[in-house]
Amino acid sequence: MLKSAPQENSKLQASSCASTLLELFESEESKLLRFAWSLTGRRAIAEEIVQEVFMQLHAKWTDVQEPRPWLYRSVRNQAYHHLRKSRRERFGEDGENVHPLDRSPEGATEAPDDWVAHIELMAELRGLIAQLPEKDQRLIQMKYYEDLKYRDISQRTGLTISNVGFRLHVIVKKLAASMLASGAENQ
Repeated sequence: MLKSAPQENSKLQASSCASTLLELFESEESKLLRFAWSLTGRRAIAEEIVQEVFMQLHAKWTDVQEPRPWLYRSVRNQAYHHLRKSRRERFGEDGENVHPLDRSPEGATEAPDDWVAHIELMAELRGLIAQLPEKDQRLIQMKYYEDLKYRDISQRTGLTISNVGFRLHVIVKKLAASMLASGAENQ
């Protein structure tokens, strides 16, 4: 007669799961936060999304075969869900809540599918910006998010005005090439 396999100690198994999840959290949290921020443009929302995704992973730990890809996919999906859900907020009268890269042209009326495509395109662009060297990200931040003039950027960075213009031109050209290479269509 065959003997049944010994049962694993569930306390030991839960402890092993927790330490592995903790290690994964410690190694991936900051990367996931940057990724979520690149999609949403808001730090607080990115933190909420990453926290929620880790809670979901904890609940589904035994079912998830590859946790890292699952985390990134889940963060992306949660961010897109948040963007769709908060669409009305971005169309507020004051425009204060509108992310600079997500602004619609004045008077434009878009179909929901076009708007979602636009959001996804802008999220991809923010993701590419997040991959730039920090000094290039800062130039993009000052020019397109803070709406500073080259003169003001020059004063803050110590670069000449012409160098600021040249570097921004090169960065934007590189971003455009990356967008085209990824298959993004002009909108």
